[in-house]
Amino acid sequence: MSAPSSFLELRDLRIHFPTDDGLVKSVDGLSFQLERGKTLGIVGESGSGKSVTSLGILGLHKGGRAKISGEIWLDGEELVTASADHVRTLRGKKMAMIFQDPLSAMHPFYTVGAQIVEAYRIHHPVSKKVARKHAIDMLGRVGIPQPEKRVDSYPHEFSGGMRQRAMIAMALSCDPELLIADEPTTALDVTVQAQILDLMRDLQRDFNAALIVITHDLGVVAELSDDILVMYGGKGIEYGTAEDIFERPEHPYTWGLLGSMPRLDRERSERLLPIKGAPPSLINLPSGCAFHPRCVYADRTGGKSSAEVPELLESDGGHLVRCHLPHEVRRDIWENEIKVNLESS
Repeated sequence: MSAPSSFLELRDLRIHFPTDDGLVKSVDGLSFQLERGKTLGIVGESGSGKSVTSLGILGLHKGGRAKISGEIWLDGEELVTASADHVRTLRGKKMAMIFQDPLSAMHPFYTVGAQIVEAYRIHHPVSKKVARKHAIDMLGRVGIPQPEKRVDSYPHEFSGGMRQRAMIAMALSCDPELLIADEPTTALDVTVQAQILDLMRDLQRDFNAALIVITHDLGVVAELSDDILVMYGGKGIEYGTAEDIFERPEHPYTWGLLGSMPRLDRERSERLLPIKGAPPSLINLPSGCAFHPRCVYADRTGGKSSAEVPELLESDGGHLVRCHLPHEVRRDIWENEIKVNLESS
């Protein structure tokens, strides 16, 4: 195994779970890389493998039933083969996570301040007094009013937006170099969502952290991301810069995501364009391309869609696509069919 030059790099990561019904292939051959100070947005429907990937990076599947293979390199260190104890020492200081539901992620019997103090003292040999001051400073930094009083509040005494801010304060308390945010704005009203996104952008700039934002909301990734990874059926099916994904997408699934996204920059005279069908079972994936049962262009591949699993290949300039349709055909469909319909609807 050769260490990569990128700060974070996943190589052919596979995370499978044996069950009574069969093997659940939650992540099945995922590769990407991320530099310090950059943001990667991971998007896809529920069940595509986004959250399982994030938990795998943090080593939270170790010791469980998961079968993990491939490589996860973090700052020159391989984590899949590292011991669970060693990976535990990296959580908080080297990498941290903002969970989707802070009410369940934070302990209900301890004050918010006590939980930040505990996280900070694990990695810093300081007194409780010093750690408490740091907790107050962090709560103030993320915009919680009267932090010297709210530090002694319990999670249930915070509103949804304030809990999310407290969760961010806890995640950032040890200045992690990698921050993973799993659905950071779910269940928040739109004004609070905007505040949380602004906060994450500012804090990332201040800490120069690498940031992964996991979401099904394309608006969130458009706001934050430098690069975007689209996942479907446990695999990465499109990867590129935010500009590539929004202006020159090439995978039919990505077209479907864009077509089902509400737009506020112009009037809509038509209904949203949903993707027909349902996400596949990760136990019994369709043969060939996992998306082919829902793809209206599958009949243009000469039967390859149902017979062969497409490879993730470079289209141009680092834009990667997993699709049997030729590059020229995908570009023609986007420019003359999909893009026209999106702009006219």
